Amino acid sequence: MYAFPKFLGWCFYALVLLFTIKVNAQVTVRTDTTKIRIGEQIRLEYIVDAQDEVQFPKLVLDSLQKMEVVKSFDVDTIKNRLIKKYALTSFDSGRYELPQQIINIKGKKYQTKPIVFDVSTVAVDTTKQKLFPIKAIQSQALSIKDYARNYWYLLLLLPIIGFIIWWFFIRKKETEEERIAKIPPFEMAVQQLESLDKKLLWQNNKTKEYYSELTDILRTYIEKELNVPALESTTSELINALKKFKNESGLDISNKTIIKLKDLLKEADLVKFAKSKPYAEEIQMHRKYADVILEGLKVEEEITEKEDVVEKIQEETPSKNDLENPKNVEEDAK
Repeated sequence: MYAFPKFLGWCFYALVLLFTIKVNAQVTVRTDTTKIRIGEQIRLEYIVDAQDEVQFPKLVLDSLQKMEVVKSFDVDTIKNRLIKKYALTSFDSGRYELPQQIINIKGKKYQTKPIVFDVSTVAVDTTKQKLFPIKAIQSQALSIKDYARNYWYLLLLLPIIGFIIWWFFIRKKETEEERIAKIPPFEMAVQQLESLDKKLLWQNNKTKEYYSELTDILRTYIEKELNVPALESTTSELINALKKFKNESGLDISNKTIIKLKDLLKEADLVKFAKSKPYAEEIQMHRKYADVILEGLKVEEEITEKEDVVEKIQEETPSKNDLENPKNVEEDAK
């Protein structure tokens, strides 16, 4: 009658003992040694009899006392077990305890047992090993690698600076020259005349400068538009060359255009070399002549015989004449 309750007690005790063994069997802690010298390493392993939902501890420096984690290895799987390895070391002699760690297995927490480590110093025999004084700090010459490490970002700035210089200076200059070269002679002359009007030269008693720029604009236009030598020719030579060009090229250039050009150039010669001072009405009239001359000499269509005609005129025209020669001025002014 009393044996049956006693039997149940033994069964309950057996179940508790079995459960305790199973729990302890879940986690195993082992080390390759517990005694090292300063600087040596200890291999610490946590072995878990499970494969799913296992979270190993993170060894915090504060909890390790004087021990340090050299390396934390990846988790290995061997025979249905997970193994987490750590390499520990210490640089201070003494006895240190690695406290209990928590390992989570499928939501349950398991505590590991604490481990005690002994760290000893390295014995030095001062009778055999001489002691030397501490050496002063020695400076070391910098190498190319040191400069490259500190100033590598300058290499990135060089192409950026070069691009900025090219974009804002070199490219702008080339683009401006190309733009000017592509402007037709007629449009360029119109722009130059408008710029001349804005300077207000003759209004500020700079009549000589005004007529010089005005005639230079017309002469440059004639030379570029018709290929007739104009910049180095006197007034009479230019008028004769223009008449000959008209007769031999077949271009529709009216006599009124040539007459107005002749009158404007003669007046300019008188202003520049004979110190003539035309009235404001005359200056304005000559300015209107310039617009008429540009329209009258504008070439609408190119003709195939144009280059041959220009070559004949250039052969018959002197290569260079000085407009400041008094003889030429008197001859043109008559």
